[in-house]
Parts: sequence; C-alpha cells; structure tokens
Amino acid sequence: MALFLALPLAPGLAFAAAGGEDDPAAAEGAADAQDATAADDAVSLAADGTAASLDGSPFSLEGFSRSQVGSNSDIGGAYAGYRYLVSDEPGSLAVIAAEGLTVVYVPAEVAQAVGFDAGSSESRSFLKRLLVALDTRNSKGGATLSTEGEWLFTSGTELVQDGVAYRFDQELKPGEFYACVIGEDGSDVTVASNPAHVRLSHADFATLAPAADVEVVGAATGLAALGEFLGGIDLSPLWVTLKTTLTAIVFIFILGLAAAYFSLRIPARAQDIADSIFTIPMVLPPTVCGFLLLLAFGKNTGVGQWFIDIGFPLIFSWQATVIAAVVVAFPLMYRSARGAFENLDPNMLDAARTLGWSNAKIFFKLMLPLSWSSIAAGTVLSFARALGEFGATLFLAGNYLGITRTIPIAIYFEWMNGNTDVAIFWTIVIMLFSFVVILFINLWGRRTTKYRRRAEA
Repeated sequence: MALFLALPLAPGLAFAAAGGEDDPAAAEGAADAQDATAADDAVSLAADGTAASLDGSPFSLEGFSRSQVGSNSDIGGAYAGYRYLVSDEPGSLAVIAAEGLTVVYVPAEVAQAVGFDAGSSESRSFLKRLLVALDTRNSKGGATLSTEGEWLFTSGTELVQDGVAYRFDQELKPGEFYACVIGEDGSDVTVASNPAHVRLSHADFATLAPAADVEVVGAATGLAALGEFLGGIDLSPLWVTLKTTLTAIVFIFILGLAAAYFSLRIPARAQDIADSIFTIPMVLPPTVCGFLLLLAFGKNTGVGQWFIDIGFPLIFSWQATVIAAVVVAFPLMYRSARGAFENLDPNMLDAARTLGWSNAKIFFKLMLPLSWSSIAAGTVLSFARALGEFGATLFLAGNYLGITRTIPIAIYFEWMNGNTDVAIFWTIVIMLFSFVVILFINLWGRRTTKYRRRAEA
C-alpha cells in the first residue's frame, strides 16, 4: 500500500559523532533540500506495516515495531534512565523521538553491511523516508515522526546532546537490550524541573537489511482487499450483541407489560411515583445508569457479594451486558405499553368483568390484542435501544473480547486504537440494523392504519 507523504525541507539534518572515531561528523548537503520534492509514492509498504523499501535505496527496513511508552523504574537498585525494550539481541536500528529531535542509532557493522553512509545526504534521506512511512503506518493515532526538526544519526552506543545521553544496545537484563534516555549526570530527564528535561514521544525499532534481501508484499486491492479485510475482522462483537439483545428483549417485554399493567391498577398518586421510577432510566445518561448499577451489584455490596459467593459474579460478565441493556431499554417498552392500555375504553373492560372474565383473561384476551400495535412498536424500539447500548454496558460489563464487547463498544475501542476501517465497518453494521428496525416500524404502522380504515369503512 503506497503511502503519500509530503516531505518539507529538512533544515539541520545532522550526523552526531558519539562513542568512536568511526562516526562521521554532522553534515548538511544540497541534496537534503531536494527531500521536499521527492516522490514518496516510491516508498513501498508491506501490508502488515513491518517492512518498507524505496526505489533507488540500497537498503530496506524489516521487522519494524513501535513502542509508544517505555519504563522509568530502577533495575537492580540502579537507575538506567527512561528505557524502551528493543530486542533480545543487539544490533537493531533504533529511533528515539522527542519534541523537536529524532535520534537514530545505526550500528556501525550494520551500516557497513547494507551500504548506509551517514555522511551522505542521499543515504540519510532514504532512511528518513523509510522511517517516516513505517512510523506513520503504525502510529494508530499517536504522534508520528516528522522530517522537520533536528535529526541526529549515530553508530555509537551513546550520544550526548544538550546534557541528555541517548544510549543504545544496553543489556540491562540478561537477554534484554534497551534504548535508554538519561541525563548526562544520571538524572531523570523526563521530570519537568530538570534543566535537561526532554519531552519524549515514542521509539521505533527495525532491522536494516540490503534491499535485495527484503521482500515487501503490499496490500491487496479491489475485491481481494475487501475479502482480506472482512476475513480479518473478529465477528465476536456481532454475536455478543445479538445474544445480549435477544435475551434482553425477552425480559424487557415481560417486565414492561407487567409494569404498565401494575402502574394502572394502583392509586393515582402512587401512579405518578411509579411512573417516575419506571421512566427515569430513559432520561438519565447511560453512564449514570451504569454507575448506579455498578454501585448496586459491585463486589463491595451485599447483592454483588452474594452472587460472588454462589459462583455467579455479575460484574464484567456477559450477564451484566443483559442487565445494562434491560435497564436502559425498559422505559421504552413500559411507556408504549402504558400508553396503549390507557387508550383502551374503560367501559369495555368493565363490561368484560360483568360477564365474569377474570383479570388474567381480560389482559390476555382483550387488552393485549387491542394494544398489540403499540406494544409491537415498543418492543422493536426497545430492541433497537438495547442493540445500541454503550455507556451502561461499558461501566457494568467492561470490554472483554468475545464476552462483553458489543458492537458499540467495539466501534469506540477500534477507533481509539487507530483501526478506523474496522470502526467504520461496525458503524455500517449498526446503521443497517437501525434502518431495518425503523423500516419495520413504518411498515407495521401502515399495515395497522389500513386495517383500521377498512374496519371503519
């Protein structure tokens, strides 16, 4: 997949000598000024974003990885600086990105083997373009490398710049090699009060190899790309969503009808209180509903602890997704059923009682059939609301792939992780479901209207 990048003029491109006489001195050349007009469609990226090659470059990159954060704790009681784990063996190309500064470590033996000349503006330009392309491909919404600012190249294992030491190939633990950033005096440069404070962004690692030895397989195009995309999507959010919604709608239907029937059989003043209680989840933000449910069923409550004791913990389980969906969608079913029951002719109900019908018979034989149109619409709307539930589910059930990750949660976290294509896919899926629901309601309402017009005629 070709990555189009506009490379502006890179002033101050330099090679910093550190740790040995083999490192060339800092250099700038007229060829660097041509970077801005270089055609970056010449950069070929592997479909998985781990390798890249560039037309005319004698070397390529493979095994690319990106570390967004590092570690700043002591090792064996000694402070080694802010560190990024690179590999289990030395000799990897490493990049440390900071605000306004990019430090690139190319081991001397590797540079010699692949034909990378740090004193050549052309070699530096090739490597910069490869690194920027791969870094951008793997950024997932984070900060990316830029040709702007200062770039320093070194083949020594330590480079000191403005009181900050950048160290590479540091075996801080057996079989673990790190890239470290530490003050020249051994201080923590990530602390803002440090005079040598540096704002670190991220780090990149890769293997620099001869271009002939690296095979870059680009992404598929057309229908093949679509097939690969669909084949790589984990469909578990769809099954979790359907399972959750179908289970929840059974409880919503029964509880909604029961609550509507109950609220009409109690005194008028009590009806107002009951109606407020049954309706309030519809007006509260879903996150508030989820927080209240977490307080009610958490492990620190009697109810939550009881479920834990019987081996059936509710929090962060699939059952929690059902509870969250029932709570937020229940008011729609309740309001639809209650409105339908209120519109029934009370004289007709009284006449049924005078004929000896029981309340149960009146409900199932008279009230339900006459109110079925509104009840069906309420059921479909409740289904749609449960289908799109996000806030309460995330609070109560969390985000566990294959267990509690529903489609709305998948959309959010895929977008947060930079997988915009997958987020768009799930957005289309949920929109199609919503479209079908609305279409069903419209067709059902039209059918009911025709039936009534024929009956009146």
